[in-house]
Amino acid sequence: MKIDPYLHAVLLLQGAGKELSTSNIEGVLKAAGVTPDEAKAKVLAEAVKGVSFEELLKAAAMPVAAAAVAAPAAGEKKEEKKPEDNAKKEEAAAEGLASLFG
Repeated sequence: MKIDPYLHAVLLLQGAGKELSTSNIEGVLKAAGVTPDEAKAKVLAEAVKGVSFEELLKAAAMPVAAAAVAAPAAGEKKEEKKPEDNAKKEEAAAEGLASLFG
């Protein structure tokens, strides 16, 4: 899967607090060694005008945070794990890692 350098340029500019303009997008792409397509940079600059990246990131993080909060509540009475259970899990994990490296 190829990751679009234009979107990365927009995120970099946003994170740096810079204007999301065609010339700034092209500048980031040039700095990264990419030959920019002016039309594509212009369309993207227009498309992200007025977009609140902070809100997008918060919305994307919401389901993850909700799952993290709900998980402990679902099993409030957790049983303490016995030391032998941990040893078995560690052994199984080591076997799994060993199979990766042949």
